[in-house]
Amino acid sequence: MSFRRIRILALLPCFAFAAIASASEPVAQVRVAFDRDGIVTSRTEGFADLAAERKVTADDPVRVASISKLVTAIGVMRLVEAGALDLDADVSRYLGWTLRHPRYPDTPITLRLLLSHRSSLTDAAGYYATPLGEPLKTILDDPKAWDDAHAPGTHFRYTNLNFPLVGMAMERVTGERFDRLMQRLVMEPLKLDACFNWATCDDATATRAVVLYRDRQVVRDDNRVGKPACPVVTAEGGDCDLARWKAGENGALFSPQGGLRISANGLAKIGRLLLNNGELDGVRLLSPASVATLTTPQWTFDGHNGITHEEDTGTAKAFFCRYGLAVQTLATPVQGCGDDPFGDGVARVGHSGDAYGLLSGLWLDPRGGTGVAYFATDAGGSGAGAHSAFSSIEEALATGGAR
Repeated sequence: MSFRRIRILALLPCFAFAAIASASEPVAQVRVAFDRDGIVTSRTEGFADLAAERKVTADDPVRVASISKLVTAIGVMRLVEAGALDLDADVSRYLGWTLRHPRYPDTPITLRLLLSHRSSLTDAAGYYATPLGEPLKTILDDPKAWDDAHAPGTHFRYTNLNFPLVGMAMERVTGERFDRLMQRLVMEPLKLDACFNWATCDDATATRAVVLYRDRQVVRDDNRVGKPACPVVTAEGGDCDLARWKAGENGALFSPQGGLRISANGLAKIGRLLLNNGELDGVRLLSPASVATLTTPQWTFDGHNGITHEEDTGTAKAFFCRYGLAVQTLATPVQGCGDDPFGDGVARVGHSGDAYGLLSGLWLDPRGGTGVAYFATDAGGSGAGAHSAFSSIEEALATGGAR
């Protein structure tokens, strides 16, 4: 095991307060750079909790948005290696009911298609608000849930709904609640103080949460007194008795698409796991072949074969241009692609996150053996990036430079 001097960079309090005074600046920013052996540098600015004037640290858990998809996919690959799931089998066999595009009833939808956003599902009918005790399957009865123009496997369309369905398959084959299953498969082996939607984290961890803001107004995770009273969506007037959970009924309850709470240092562990081909600090979680399966692009933009941005966050330049199994690949050499916030042409792999005012990223250079994890809260005021479809704050956090 190698030991290294970790360099911590932090702005003086007067500068942090000055940033908070400006509505165009994020409330908090954290950036952690790492290599295969450990953390190299860490930089923190601002506050995890404005009202309490609690400064943010690289160990504070934050809702990292869609980076959650990548971590969910690591759990999937553990079940694939165990023989419980098959990426290319009809996912209907795991769900317990038939999942088919109404216009293409003879085309099976697989875990590979769900994980790579090529299932022909859309988010237009919703994906996260199905309450405890109700089946998520009813969303699929809405015609808006399907892309009528494209058969499964023929088109990329970034769709959060894919991941609750993945979570349902995981629950059905194991009989375990998604958040608890992810603790067993990923968090505990890697010694991560992390959880999906708080239920499996303790109160002490919850009170260190990074509060999410929009325009300085709290929107998520103001956990000063402990974990939220209810970690899942409930019907209006309904109770939050998690004993009502049924395996495979509602995969959105614990938000596999975006609900992971993990620190920047925790994300660095995930990054190091992938840089080391599935092994972290002597713990073998995945085979090198499984890591290759996750990170190899399943889809590459050719100018017309996909929608290149999440549909409520479109940009002039293409944001998604290569995608594996819940893993983006950056710096795609295709005209119109703006998927290089680093600006150096290196084909990094990882995932971005964007929700509730937060922007986040986990990016790895497998050849160079280096990576970076970052997030910024209340970052909606950040302008467009100088050379990519990413925002200016994401470009600055990716490169470690000033905006």
